Order: sequence, then C-alpha cells, then structure tokens
Amino acid sequence: MSRPDPDIDRILTEAAGRFGTPAYVYLTDLIEERIAALEAAFGRWFRLSYAMKCNPNPALLSWLKDRVPFIDVSSGGEFMLATGAGWNPARASFTGPAKREAELGRVIRDGLGELVIESLREARLADRIAGEAGRRQDVLIRIAPDRVPKGFGDQMAGRPSPFGIDVEEAPAALAEILSLPNLRVAGMHVYSGTQCLKPAAIVENWGIFIAIFRELCAAHDLRPDRLIFGSGLGIPYHPGDAALDLDEVAAAAAPGLEALKADPRFAGTELVLELGRYLVGPAGYFVTRVISTKDSRGSRIAICDGGMNGHLAASGHFGMVLRRNYVMHRVGEDEGGEEKIDISGPLCTSIDKLGSNVALPRVEAGDLIAIHASGAYGPTSSPVNFISHPTPREVLATGGQLTDATRIEGAGLRD
Repeated sequence: MSRPDPDIDRILTEAAGRFGTPAYVYLTDLIEERIAALEAAFGRWFRLSYAMKCNPNPALLSWLKDRVPFIDVSSGGEFMLATGAGWNPARASFTGPAKREAELGRVIRDGLGELVIESLREARLADRIAGEAGRRQDVLIRIAPDRVPKGFGDQMAGRPSPFGIDVEEAPAALAEILSLPNLRVAGMHVYSGTQCLKPAAIVENWGIFIAIFRELCAAHDLRPDRLIFGSGLGIPYHPGDAALDLDEVAAAAAPGLEALKADPRFAGTELVLELGRYLVGPAGYFVTRVISTKDSRGSRIAICDGGMNGHLAASGHFGMVLRRNYVMHRVGEDEGGEEKIDISGPLCTSIDKLGSNVALPRVEAGDLIAIHASGAYGPTSSPVNFISHPTPREVLATGGQLTDATRIEGAGLRD
C-alpha cells in the first residue's frame, strides 16, 4: 500500500463528501510541479504540447491553456472542446488516422494551427477543402518508423499500423504532398510508442525520430518550422514501478538534440514534446466508496460504488496483457496492521474488479479507497453507461479549493 500526504487525503475526503462518489479528483498543484520539472529537464530544446485524448475535461483544459504552449486534438469533437475551453485554434495540431470530411472542414475553416497528415487520402481531401475555404493550411507529416525500441507499453509503429505514413513510403508521399497547392508542409510528427519507463529506450526512440527528420528534410530540401516528438514518457502505475528520472533522460538525449539544433537546416526549427499521460496521470485519484464487505471462501471482498464502468484502466481491461493492481490506499488514518482484500465494483459481471489481494488497513463499509495515477485515461476511456450506474464526478482541486468539473455531455462532431 502507498499513501499520499495527509493534505491529499483531506482533499479526497472533502471531494467525496461534497460531490459524492465515485469521483475523479485532479490536483492541479501536482500538474504545475510536473510542468516545471519537464521545463527544467527539457526546456533548452523542447516546448510542450498536451495530448488531450488522455483527459479532455473542459475545466482542466481551461486551466492548462495558460500553462502549456500547444494542444493536440484527435477528433473534431476534441477540437471543439479545446476551443470551447479557451484555446486559440492556432495553437492546436490535429492527429488521427480516420479524419472525416466534416471534421477537416470545421477545423480548417476555424483556423487550426497544424493538420497532422497521416495518409495521402487525407492530404488530398484537406487540399481540396482548404482550397474551397480560400486557405493554405499548414500541415505536419506523420511518419511511422520501421522500428520501436523494446520497453514501450503500446507501439504505434514498427509493424502494420493505421498511424501515419510508413517511413519506407514517405519519400514518394512527401513529394506528392509538397505539390498540393493548398497545403504548406510546416514540419513532421512522429509518435510511435507510449508508456515507457526505460530512459535508454526513450532516448533511442528519439534518436530514430532525429534520423528520420534529417533524412527526409535533406531529401526534399525542407527547413521545417516545427518537429513534433512523441514523448513516450511513462508513469508508475503498479507497486514496484519506478518513476522516470527526467535528468537521466535529458543527459542521454542531449548529444543528439544538440547536434540537431546546431544543424543550419534546423536553426529556425521549433522542437515540440507531445505528451499527455505523463503530465496529468499522477495528479489524479479515483475515489470510490465501499458499499459493503463480504467474506467468501477464504477471501475478503470490498464491494464499491465505482468499478470497471468508471475506471476501465484500473480494472486491467484497457490494453493490459497481464492484469496488475494499480497503487491504491484506504483514505484516512491507519489504525495499524494490514489485510489482503479484493476490491470489486458494482457491476453484475465477474470482470468488474479493481484489485486482487490488495494489502490495506482493515476496510469496512463506508470507507473510501483512492486509486492512484488516475488523471489520464479515466472516465472518457471507460464504459460509463454500462448498467446505468452514476457517471463518476470530476473535481478540480487547485490550491486546496475544490470545483465541480463534471463533464455533462460529449461534444462529438457529426457529419
């Protein structure tokens, strides 16, 4: 079991009492600290871009807009959420492998900063739409490398992938895109792996990006405005996971990044580190209340008001091959001793389990359990409508002050 400091427990208790459970609580003070740590480690090379798919809560987006330079959206609906939260559309990039005509029309007309091109189909469609809108749209070409180092929790390249243009196809594709009159190639984008806790693998991955950027820009005589590096920075979810040492990553990456910046071709190029989970994940807690406990065939079970429906990732059903418990704790003072207990949710299915054999102080009905590292891939990544239990509340905690940040409805863009 891992416990936060008493101030965090006080915030979680107050949030549960005021707004009910299950609830996600996002501590913006912790996000502020993470932004500062990233800028201290990488600010000499990179500016930051927030990949909002990990947490599109509108109140959080509004808070972030004055603290992070750029935002990356992955749908027309996310673009609407971001601009509705106050983000200037010129600060947004738009990724995604299946952009629809309605989405492209909306974002191009509304002044999107950069469209991330993931296929020739998309480039041709965007060129037509931009021409009809009387615009010349800046684009970034997303490249899918032919390899990803070992150590990434999810890989989006190095094998058949819907994401980006395969690097072996990129020279011919880039030549065609450069010929389209209503698109301006402003740079390139690579995001090929996520959730890595191995500094050497992250640095090797960035080295692959740099080699691709150098080769393609030289071949087409490009002096890019911007190059986007998918960060791949992971966070510790499970007992025994070690947090990344940013200074170690920075020290190992420095030679390659310094050499890139010293190359005259990239003298005016802005490097952008795109990340989401690393920024907000550890700053969020999922708080669920124990409705009842049960002794069953040698095991003790806590049955809670929030489960897989509210937090799919913690249940182990969000891309996890082998289920492992998230770090969690019972909110409140320890009274000595621990016991092993299973943590189940409210659903009528055997797969609704948030923890197995978790070591916690004695748990009784009415207690609160907090699951750590829940600030990313939470409610919008979960089947919240399954069996029609209440949707988790979302609470923003800033300087100890709590705000109800519950998202009322989605903002998907329809054709």
